Amino acid sequence: MAKQKIMMGFCLLFAAICSSVSSDEWKATVVKRIDALVGSCVVVPCSFSHTGGNLPSSRLRGIWHEKNDKKSNIYQEDNTLIKDSFKGRTRLVGELGKNNCTLEITEVKDHDNGPFCFRAELVLTENNDPTKDKYSFVEDCVELYMLTEPPKPTVIKPKTATQGEAYTVTCSVIHTCPTHVPKLTWNLDSTKVIVHHKDIKHGNWETQSILTFIPEEKDDNSEITCTAEFNGVLKSPETFTLHVKRVENYNHIIIPSVVGIGTTVAFVLVCIFMTKKYKKRIEELQSRDGSMWNRLSRMSRRTLMKVMTTLIPQTSTSMETSEKQTKKEEEKKPAINVLINLNKYKTNLCALFMITCPWDFSCMFLVMMSSVH
Repeated sequence: MAKQKIMMGFCLLFAAICSSVSSDEWKATVVKRIDALVGSCVVVPCSFSHTGGNLPSSRLRGIWHEKNDKKSNIYQEDNTLIKDSFKGRTRLVGELGKNNCTLEITEVKDHDNGPFCFRAELVLTENNDPTKDKYSFVEDCVELYMLTEPPKPTVIKPKTATQGEAYTVTCSVIHTCPTHVPKLTWNLDSTKVIVHHKDIKHGNWETQSILTFIPEEKDDNSEITCTAEFNGVLKSPETFTLHVKRVENYNHIIIPSVVGIGTTVAFVLVCIFMTKKYKKRIEELQSRDGSMWNRLSRMSRRTLMKVMTTLIPQTSTSMETSEKQTKKEEEKKPAINVLINLNKYKTNLCALFMITCPWDFSCMFLVMMSSVH
């Protein structure tokens, strides 16, 4: 009896040792907690390792099950062995031959909380029958945190835009479904949009949309919206007001000034041209009038010579005669004789002026005055 107890204890100890060794050979790394948007999808990162060397995918079978019930499978190669509420909604997106056990769940329901665990089984290559080698990683399970509303995108932008200068806005959203990334759209028509996707670890991914455009004055106080669309169904917008700094425009001063200066210059040029033109015309007229005047002057001088030749002797003779008569009659009418002689002398003198300058109105005036007196 004592020997049996000793043998039983030895067997239990050997089993414990073997179990610990087996557990040390296989390890799994699974995200402990991850967000899942109801109505969208979620991808649970998973990897495993073992010390038995590289095993082909044909010798491995991956199973996901509920932690509290190993027979309640949410994923299995045999679809008939999957829980009804998960049929058609789960698949392995990783390759078991590369130690990747990543799971995708689509059309997430609000009861898909988990926790869910991964189990690896070895199968025979001949007939794909399972062997006794099965490893459940119940200590490394994932729990889903359900999101009933889609997350709002985050907008990063400069505080103020400048009119006519490039303005860049970045819209990003974090998600947990890299197989169906959210679509980011803008309410602006712009071809300069760059999209990036990156893994930010622990099952979270980030999608970025970088918009670049040139704001104008009319865009001031306008609203710009970035909308995140999840799985083609759920939408979440984020809006901000654009403030555009106006650039000082001096066209309202420069253009009238340029027009005014141009008009002035044109006017001056026209005036100079017209002045030269009319000056030349005046010179032509003056030269024409001068030749006529010269002819008249020559005629006047010839006539004057003739008249002088005729009048001067007569005038001197008449003056001598008048002087003689005056001397004779001075004693009787001295004052009257002087006036008569002066009048005659003045008449002859004015006649001489008329001949000398026939075009001079002053001479005509003298003649008229002399006739009056």
